[in-house]
Amino acid sequence: MSLQEKIDQDIKSAMLSKDGVRLRGLRAVKAALLVARTEKGAADVLTEEAEVKVLQKLVKQRKESAEIYQEQKRDDLYQIELEEMQVIENYLPKQMSREEVADHVKDAIRRSGAESMKDMGKVMGLVNKELAGKADGKTISELVKELLA
Repeated sequence: MSLQEKIDQDIKSAMLSKDGVRLRGLRAVKAALLVARTEKGAADVLTEEAEVKVLQKLVKQRKESAEIYQEQKRDDLYQIELEEMQVIENYLPKQMSREEVADHVKDAIRRSGAESMKDMGKVMGLVNKELAGKADGKTISELVKELLA
């Protein structure tokens, strides 16, 4: 079953159970997937990797919005963003811990022969490809900088 089909089924069940929070998050996912499929140059069917990227983008947007709302003391909007983020995260692959990512980064540094910050791009490319959807790019970047410094 594709992600789109799963989202459609979950929207129906959320409507039946009158779960407004879940329904709001699922509709956001459905809309984002639809936009991604209809973009110029996009295929009719999204690959699993493309779907994960869309979901990660949605989670990142929610996190950033939540931080802004929290700074502005808008707890009502902050709560909405957190709720939607939790719904969306249920459809992402399990995220790796910082220690697991660090192990992958160390291995990539060893394999690529990177010695300084000049080699950061080489390491980032390798790790991002291997951990696509399983780790946050910001975390990977921080660890690469830390380990190459």
